[in-house]
Amino acid sequence: MAGMLYRPDMDGVRERMTTFWNGGDLGRPAMHVSAPTDERLEDIPVMEMPADVTSPNYTTKSFEWRVNSGQRCGVGRKFFGEQVPYTSPDLAPNCLALFLGCEGVEGERTVWCEPFVHNPDTDTPEFVFNEDNFYWDFSKRLCLEYKRLGEGKFFQQFPDLIEGLDTLSALRGTQELLFDLIERPEWVHDCLTQISKVYFEYYDRYYEMMKDETGGSIFWAWAPGRMAKFQCDFSAMISPDMFGEFMVPVLNDLCNGTDYSMYHWDGPDAIPHLDHLLSIENLDMIQWTPGAGASASCDPKWWPLFHRTFEAGKKVLIGCRTIEQLQALKTEFGSKSKGFLLEFSADDEAQALEALKLMEC
Repeated sequence: MAGMLYRPDMDGVRERMTTFWNGGDLGRPAMHVSAPTDERLEDIPVMEMPADVTSPNYTTKSFEWRVNSGQRCGVGRKFFGEQVPYTSPDLAPNCLALFLGCEGVEGERTVWCEPFVHNPDTDTPEFVFNEDNFYWDFSKRLCLEYKRLGEGKFFQQFPDLIEGLDTLSALRGTQELLFDLIERPEWVHDCLTQISKVYFEYYDRYYEMMKDETGGSIFWAWAPGRMAKFQCDFSAMISPDMFGEFMVPVLNDLCNGTDYSMYHWDGPDAIPHLDHLLSIENLDMIQWTPGAGASASCDPKWWPLFHRTFEAGKKVLIGCRTIEQLQALKTEFGSKSKGFLLEFSADDEAQALEALKLMEC
């Protein structure tokens, strides 16, 4: 094992995160803390963004821009706690849908996947790995270039592959899939089974390209093995019974196929599915996102959800914006707060160190 240019104490980060994932005690929550710094460890000129690039974090319009942007991921920041510098060969919030045949439409700082399964009897894609797919080729080349440039400097986060009903919705269309759940449930189940299988066809290839020398991987957090983020934003539109029928088996299979896992739990309309999520034995962590226009993820209104999650033996990933919010969490949860992974963007190094000291239990 070894340190990194932007994280000389990376061995310590690996050790602490291994302890955290495996249920040990850090003496505080795991914390992703960073702060701006004037110190420059590398001089990497900023490439001017091409005029036709409207979605800079996802664009496939300029390979060179993506390379330049990614290799500057650690410049101007200092990392504390368990935070590490990383970039990602991401293409959309549903890369798997692109690999399976969707076209990516880039808008102003966003991108979406254009559905193409208009008739399930004739348009259903072949759910297989496709080496010749444009999006896979772009992402793979970007991943390999980041690996070359980032050796000893920064990590790569898994692209947002996504899976299950969210991927099928991207292929089919949201309204159409809602009808399919009722009119052709067996077709939906069959598609979900095949999507999970092809998910790992891509995941395994990324893992081999991205893992560090200890076999660690990242999606929002470093973990000492095969780790993934799962989700079902589509769940906001279906009942808990439907979530249990269609999505829980998918999540069980996916969590069983990885060493560590977290679930991106997005918005108040997804709250009714918490009991199902807590029943998934090998799901380790829930990342709470309140949704557009809602109060912050650390707001007291969400605390009962966190208590239920901790009582079920799961961890919780949320963000805090102020020292006062950190203090409130510590006061409410006491020793339970060690089950949090907290994200905190500090104003400077002094505040970063203050935040870490404050959360010691």
